[in-house]
Amino acid sequence: MNWRAQAMSTFLLGLVRLLTGAQARWYGCPPKAEQRIYFANHQSHADLVLIWAALPQELRSITRPIAARDYWTASNFKRWITTEVFNAVYVEREKKGDEDPLQPLIDALESGDSLILFPEGTRGHAEDPQAFKSGIYNLARRFPQVVLVPAWIHNVQRVMPKGEVIPVPVLCSVTFGEPVALGADEARADFLQRARSAVMALREV
Repeated sequence: MNWRAQAMSTFLLGLVRLLTGAQARWYGCPPKAEQRIYFANHQSHADLVLIWAALPQELRSITRPIAARDYWTASNFKRWITTEVFNAVYVEREKKGDEDPLQPLIDALESGDSLILFPEGTRGHAEDPQAFKSGIYNLARRFPQVVLVPAWIHNVQRVMPKGEVIPVPVLCSVTFGEPVALGADEARADFLQRARSAVMALREV
């Protein structure tokens, strides 16, 4: 990370913590420098930033958030901050030709990175998360050694209400739960429902 990216990282970390508190609550597992996929509910573009800010520095440095290419590369600034500061993994929201949309995630996991993933795929606006897409199941099958950690993001959608351009200070937190493992013969639909339930259960913690 060059000095400009480091300065922006420090600035963003301070800003996010000032606006939201960015509190991490390790309910089901401790923070640990092992390869993980953190998967969470998704209601705001700020979700990526909040989980990033909630992680301790030693985990933040080895964890890469997933970012939708069409949104996060729409301007030079967005592209720069997601590339240089967050070290994001870009994904296509719509499949193009024969390309595997999971390939960038597979490459990152094969290189030893941890990931921040939003299995709904797109932001939801209901209280409950949308149905999880199959990506997390496919990754769990391919990388059984990677620890799957559910997380619930509290209140972040209120920081930047829809249609607003100025963030509102609201206390937010991220609750990290007990890891979920894919069963040897577990069906895809059963695993996706169980993973979604694990995320939703943290809402009440």
